[in-house]
Amino acid sequence: MRYWLMKSEPTDCSIDDLAALPDQTVAWYGVRNYQARNFMRNQMSIGDGVMFYHSNCKQPGIAGIAKVSALAYPDTTQFNPKNKYFDPKATQEQPRWFNVDVQLVQKIALIPLSELRQHPELAQMRTLQRGNRLSITPLDPTEWKFIMSELVQN
Repeated sequence: MRYWLMKSEPTDCSIDDLAALPDQTVAWYGVRNYQARNFMRNQMSIGDGVMFYHSNCKQPGIAGIAKVSALAYPDTTQFNPKNKYFDPKATQEQPRWFNVDVQLVQKIALIPLSELRQHPELAQMRTLQRGNRLSITPLDPTEWKFIMSELVQN
């Protein structure tokens, strides 16, 4: 089992939006970075843990716990010319972009980015590294355990 931090802009899909969806599940669409795509396509497995992170907002941070509920499959937004994620080089026969399904496990009190930065146990967390802008990053199991045991309020 692996662990991931996956960023979503709350104006696109917030933790509340996820909670309101059928089966509390969303296709993690729109990823247009090859490294993040490869994480989904090549490394994610059903049941992997996900920290659902609100980004590009007034107070970024971890807003919920989720899990990968479906393996990677072609992101349909790449084929729709009217969609902002359209990719003219992608074809049904050779898709370029993939997504996984993510299912809500638990909505939590927001753990702000500023709080994550205060803990030496998280100093190596990829999301906290200078210049990191990936929307999907792996979490070390020790980072996952620390966040779950010390920062998530049940």
